[in-house]
Amino acid sequence: MSRLGSFLLDVEPLRKDRDFRLIWAGQLISSAGRQVTAVTLPYQLFVATHSPLAIGALSLVQLVPLLAFSLYGGAVADAVDRRRLLLVTQSVLALSSLSLALLAFAPHTSILLVYVVAFLAATVSAVDQPARSSAIPRLVPRRRLTTAIALNQAGGQTAGIVGPAVGGLLIATVGPAGAYLVDAVSYAASIAALLAIAPIPPLAGAVRPGMAAVVEGLRFAHSRPPIMGTFIVDLDAMIFGMPQALFPILALTVFHAGAEGYGLLAAAPAVGALLGALATGWVSRVRMQGRAVYGAVVLWGLAITAFGLVTFSFPVALALLAIAGGADVVSAVFRSTIVQLSTPDELRGRLSALHGMVVTAGPRFGDIEATTVAAAVSAQFSVVTGGLACLAGLALIAWRLPELGRYDATVHVTTPSVQAAVASD
Repeated sequence: MSRLGSFLLDVEPLRKDRDFRLIWAGQLISSAGRQVTAVTLPYQLFVATHSPLAIGALSLVQLVPLLAFSLYGGAVADAVDRRRLLLVTQSVLALSSLSLALLAFAPHTSILLVYVVAFLAATVSAVDQPARSSAIPRLVPRRRLTTAIALNQAGGQTAGIVGPAVGGLLIATVGPAGAYLVDAVSYAASIAALLAIAPIPPLAGAVRPGMAAVVEGLRFAHSRPPIMGTFIVDLDAMIFGMPQALFPILALTVFHAGAEGYGLLAAAPAVGALLGALATGWVSRVRMQGRAVYGAVVLWGLAITAFGLVTFSFPVALALLAIAGGADVVSAVFRSTIVQLSTPDELRGRLSALHGMVVTAGPRFGDIEATTVAAAVSAQFSVVTGGLACLAGLALIAWRLPELGRYDATVHVTTPSVQAAVASD
């Protein structure tokens, strides 16, 4: 039992770090609501237009502000109180979901206005994400950081299960407007948690946000090949191997499973990711974390390829998506740990922004790639070729960027500012 327990998710940060516990709980609820909107938007657009390109256009609309504003958002997160910044961004995101609900209530929903609100919400998210990610190392001691990141992944994947499943039910029962309202209300939990924690002001050495600050963050990332490697690997997996934009098409036209089936497809990767996160008690003992990233992405690519080949069986397809999700969460834990522990606190907002931009923009690029191929050939062809392209890209990355494979978590250089930024026991 002791050996089994060493492989289970370590909840020590939830027991010992009050502010982390509050933020984690509040974000768990609001993230579930956010996932409801994430599955409702593409479904609403596909039903209204019957075009895969409408979903691709949504991804493009969300991608542009992420690329344009994420790095500046990270510079802002480095220069201001991160708690106060998160209160603003979470409130605005709640208003954006309320706006989507009002649009959906209208007799004739304006697709253009839906795209406008999605654009604005993505712009705010470009600031919200780096502020949230860079706050975590200030809420837990360094030795619990990897565990805290794993807990964040577990919470996010729990939301990824509950949100899409509830979203599918809400779409089928009360329609998109009701689904958006649930999301808007869920932000109250995150806002209440932020009001209850201590401020997270910038440390000494923080610089004013601006282009010079953005360039400084980019230069730092470029000078650290393992960090750059985590970004490139994730882009490869998400651009070629993420078929999420095809789920409504597959649910309605291939599996004939309706809105409920769409919700299950959207939730399946998160089910596997949650199970994977719950079994991450071992991650803090892994030295060669770059190799662990490679292994996880190989499993991801194989599972996605197989998913595209088994469209004759809905249960098997769900199981393969769950396997892919489990592999992805392991990759995410190690990639996030490499970035956070290799970056001084005065740069964490900008590096978290760059990391978040990759994590968020990669799937949007993937949506565009997947829907374009689906429109030209078929959704199933898009999934299979995407999974194979992911594996081929990973082989190329491992060959051209060996520094990530050689990354050793026990010998990485930690600057004094990192040590000062992290609380001690």
